[in-house]
Amino acid sequence: MADEQKKIIPIDYTHRDYESIRKDLRGVAERLYPNTFQDFSEASFGALMLDAIAYVGDQLSFYLDYNVNETFLDTSYEYDNVLRHGRALGYKYTGRPSTYGQAALFIKVPASTTGLGPDTNYIPILKQGSRFSSDSGLGFILMENVDFSDPLNMVVVASTNSSTGAPTSFAIKAYGNVVSGVFGREEITVGAYQSFFSAQLGDPNISEVLSVVDAEGNEYFEVDYMAQDIVYKKTPNNNYKNDNVPSVLRPKLVSRKFTVIQDRTRALLQFGSGDSAFADVAAEPQNVAAEIFGKSYVTNTTFDPTQVFKNKNFGVVPQNTTLTVIYRSTNPTNSNISVGSLTTVASANMRFQNEETLTTSKKSDVVASLEVANEVPITGDTSNATTSDIKRRIYDTFPTQNRAVTQADYENIAYRMPAQLGSISRVSVQRDPSSAKRNLNMYIISQNKFKKFTTTNNTIKNNLKIWLNNYRMLNDTVDILDAFIINLGVEFIITPAIGEDKYLILDRAIVAIQAYFQNEYYIGESLSISDIYSELKKVTGVLDVTNVKIVNKTGTQYASTQFEVDSNISPDGSSLICPNNCVFEIKFGATDIRGKVR
Repeated sequence: MADEQKKIIPIDYTHRDYESIRKDLRGVAERLYPNTFQDFSEASFGALMLDAIAYVGDQLSFYLDYNVNETFLDTSYEYDNVLRHGRALGYKYTGRPSTYGQAALFIKVPASTTGLGPDTNYIPILKQGSRFSSDSGLGFILMENVDFSDPLNMVVVASTNSSTGAPTSFAIKAYGNVVSGVFGREEITVGAYQSFFSAQLGDPNISEVLSVVDAEGNEYFEVDYMAQDIVYKKTPNNNYKNDNVPSVLRPKLVSRKFTVIQDRTRALLQFGSGDSAFADVAAEPQNVAAEIFGKSYVTNTTFDPTQVFKNKNFGVVPQNTTLTVIYRSTNPTNSNISVGSLTTVASANMRFQNEETLTTSKKSDVVASLEVANEVPITGDTSNATTSDIKRRIYDTFPTQNRAVTQADYENIAYRMPAQLGSISRVSVQRDPSSAKRNLNMYIISQNKFKKFTTTNNTIKNNLKIWLNNYRMLNDTVDILDAFIINLGVEFIITPAIGEDKYLILDRAIVAIQAYFQNEYYIGESLSISDIYSELKKVTGVLDVTNVKIVNKTGTQYASTQFEVDSNISPDGSSLICPNNCVFEIKFGATDIRGKVR
């Protein structure tokens, strides 16, 4: 018994690296086997055994730590494992980011017979999907239809008759939003029925899958998860010219569907388990449980698990066909371009009214006259998100769970409505003070093409209503209301330093305040007067700021909201309080910001 107790050696389980394990093993060998192994020099057999066992132990410890760390989101390091954790928590990785920007579009249209303006029959609509490219060969795609007949577009005389001086053609300038990337197409051959069939696309830079159609003409729709059976399909808006909304949202019940699973290098189309060869593979529970007079029933009260998965609840799987996949792939290099770099029209798809009555040569001339340019840089972060960024997005996504419970949830979901369904620039959700039930007031405001606040039209509100119904709590009622626009102006008085050019200083001060108001305000966000003082004092050559005054701007070019500025100044005079259903705006920075030098 004494000999057995002597052989008991406490093991330190914290020693898991190579050197610690080797040292512990040598101690055990020297103590327990002093007569068997005595030579532990570097070239001995005993040293070889110790090195081999320590090496194996170090490897096992490393992979044990690695597997445990990768099991949890907080400690996971591998990019693909972080994405897997995110999918389990409701986060959907959208692939390589794209850059978005605005392009100026120019066409030349023949003059009308009177010469007083362009011939409206030859004013086209440039359709979504038209392609452009930059000087460096980067591709960009038009995201929405551009109607050149919009009355807000600029129209100037392009050419005149040399004899009479009458206009013979007019140039029209319009704006459209573009996204980086090019269209891609792949065909996938599908064999016999396979439950939860998946297909990998070959392009490593896919940003979005636009359409999936099989050889029989059946269209498959992308869903967030396979149990989803309602999708919101965007259809062209016939009233686009009046309300400036390219698409109208329509709910659609679908059985042919798929989800897109993406990582950094691939995109996978995941289909469901339904077999189109079977109408009802699983019996209805009410028919199994009881015999109903005059109706068929199943006497066997068991279900075959292999047959249950063939029902169409998770979508019909394509089989014995060829899938045609159209997608948008981002540029493999940086898609940021400077001003004036977007210069080439790669493909223009135009539609004219009453095309069959128009002259072919004139239509061709209009199409050929299309030119493009970007007046502002098209920039954005086009690099893949890091693992830390992905984790942060997962943490932010999980609480929402694709449903709206809190006020922040409603605002989040409203902002997530696709831009093609209408421009919602600002959203604020407030509890209705006059209601004892769960009634919410959602105040929204939109922007026009010049990035100025405008009242949201009814088409956008209807799209938003349908969009919210997919996430709204059953007992919540939401009133979608217009936020009031309060146009403001800034008047200030500054004192220049001795020897400074007061006119130069005034220009600097106005530019500084214009830059300060470059970002739009949120609904209910107050205006900080003390920050204006601070910005003016930072201007080089300004000795002191004597006064800053905020005024309410009204008139034909401004919003009609009347606002008492003096009565809404905070008690300490540091800020201008904004009502919860209003939004501040400096509409014309060049004229609404004025200053004096004393």
